Amino acid sequence: MDFLIRIISLGILLALGSRAAAAEPEIRLVLKGHRFDPAEVTAPAGQKVRLVIENQDATPEEFESYALNREKIVPAGGKIVVYVGPLQPGRYEFFGEFNAKTARGWLVVQP
Repeated sequence: MDFLIRIISLGILLALGSRAAAAEPEIRLVLKGHRFDPAEVTAPAGQKVRLVIENQDATPEEFESYALNREKIVPAGGKIVVYVGPLQPGRYEFFGEFNAKTARGWLVVQP
């Protein structure tokens, strides 16, 4: 019985380890002064990407991208996570809908 428990435990540990190794690339963006910082980020083609967007402004913003087909409110002083991809190589625009003239950025997907 102990042998069986050890085998099952080993299998669980290996599965968790492979999940961590295969985790999505993470890209962090900060909204401050109604601008994205950095305004341009890169990601690998063909992989799901985790975007973490932190709003350091005192007002909410809406992360929006027609190219990525995403929109989500980022509360004032809050943080959100948006998953995109896998994507083909290219340049994908995103913006803050509430401050579209200043809050603009691009996700550049490279092969």
